[in-house]
Amino acid sequence: MVKFSFIRMKQSPARSAPSSNDSLNSARRDAYGSGFVPKVYPFPLQTMPGGLPSPIRWVVPTYTALHHILSNPVYAGAYTYGKTKYERYLDEHGAVRKRSRHLPMDQWSVLIQDHHPGFIDWATYQANQARLDSNTRPRPHHAGGAVREGSALLQGLVTCGHCGRRLHVHYRGRNSAPGYHCAGKDLVAGRGVYCLNVGGTVIEQAVANTFLEAITPAAIEAMRLSVEQLQSNHDASLSQWRLEVERTRYEAERAERRYRTVEPENRLVARGLEAEWEKRLRDVATAEMELRRREQQRPSTISPEQLKAIERLGSDIHQVWNATTTTDRDRKELLRTLLEEVVLNLKRAEGRAHLTLRWRGGAITLLDIPAPRFKPIGPRTDEDTLSLLPRLATLYPDEVIAGILNRQGRKTATGERFTANQVGSLRRYRDIPRFQAPAEPPNGELVSIRKAAQILGMNTSSIHRWLADGFIAGEQITPGAPWQIRITDELRASVVQQAPPEYLPMLEATMKLGVSRQTVLQRVKRGELKAVLVRQGRRKGLRIKVVEKQPELFSNLGAL
Repeated sequence: MVKFSFIRMKQSPARSAPSSNDSLNSARRDAYGSGFVPKVYPFPLQTMPGGLPSPIRWVVPTYTALHHILSNPVYAGAYTYGKTKYERYLDEHGAVRKRSRHLPMDQWSVLIQDHHPGFIDWATYQANQARLDSNTRPRPHHAGGAVREGSALLQGLVTCGHCGRRLHVHYRGRNSAPGYHCAGKDLVAGRGVYCLNVGGTVIEQAVANTFLEAITPAAIEAMRLSVEQLQSNHDASLSQWRLEVERTRYEAERAERRYRTVEPENRLVARGLEAEWEKRLRDVATAEMELRRREQQRPSTISPEQLKAIERLGSDIHQVWNATTTTDRDRKELLRTLLEEVVLNLKRAEGRAHLTLRWRGGAITLLDIPAPRFKPIGPRTDEDTLSLLPRLATLYPDEVIAGILNRQGRKTATGERFTANQVGSLRRYRDIPRFQAPAEPPNGELVSIRKAAQILGMNTSSIHRWLADGFIAGEQITPGAPWQIRITDELRASVVQQAPPEYLPMLEATMKLGVSRQTVLQRVKRGELKAVLVRQGRRKGLRIKVVEKQPELFSNLGAL
């Protein structure tokens, strides 16, 4: 097993690799600055066990190694002991088992800050832990979570005002309009319905307007006054805690005097006074520790230069928010700098939605906006027919499609048999292009999946999987019918024995693009990314050609 240790070594002048401090600081600025920018930094790896001095190898960092560094307090100059606890328990069969449990920081046996020079200070380490905790999947009835790529502005921030659950995001319609629903279900007429289900366009616009108004020059002046008031309240709180430390010290000295004046023969009395003295000493240590903690949490002051920079940002934030180069993820990052939680209480009968915006610092803003009422849904064609129509329209004209649907026993929205006119109306309403007979015969032979697997040198299961992912195009006349694949030169060229060097595996492509595997597959389907399929060898699978990404809006803020 490879172990990572904290050892300071002098860098040789002839060595051209960057120091570990620079690499870690650069990675930390990108990961915890204004947004994650996928970059690859050299990472120092020491393979000798037990932290013995050995040559350092510079490798590509892994998630586990970076997480261990960011969560280990030794890199913040602290010495710790007793972070885990071994305990015994009985399993379901009554046997004695052992397990280790990670303890919270306040239960560690030893924690000595500023024990040795660290790469980062303790305040930065605590900020890193808070950011890591906020990026994890939130617990039930709690807001939070990492920012995703979707257009839902309040993802991870909005909670249900009825039951307190975190709202889930969904997208509907042709334009993929965002909406929010609560997973808690109620029984209505014997059926389970969502506790809350509402579109998010109006709600997000109201929250965005409130956010932009909060950083106007007038709001910035109010913020300056609030910071001054907060510092004054903090000073008053510190004075109270200093008095508390003085009181506990007086009680400890009083207990000590009482203990020293007791006669040695009175052992029972001396034992009780000794226990009382020890308790007072523990109270003194607790009060002093709390005073030091509160002194370290002093609110930061705002210099005149910083105030002017904030005022300039407030005047330009509307242009930044509405700029075409600002992505949905950038807007959500901006929103989370000030906003902590949004509580949505939907009054469907009244046609209103009550929003409670909780800002960082404790301020509360109440909004009352109109909510769209549910319109009664008229007769609709069933979803199976609607999903079948686009595939039939690419192969057959309207009169043939009407015959196929009638033979399958399908009905229109009003319960009638399909005609060519009804198929055409439904096709035009759904923006489905009509059938166009090709001027020339299509290129390539139309074969079954089994024969396509023989031609391409693949398994039939692989063909089915790549059909489902959209990497290989297939034709199916109707659901349940056998798939047919057209063997073209382009398809033959996309299935290779060895990928070119510029094509990366799926894991490296997702890390370089900074998106999920599903997003990469969607881009391949849309033709935004080129891909080939390696069919043989230990490294068979999909390979993606990744184009170097252009810098975004918040790419260089970490260097400011």
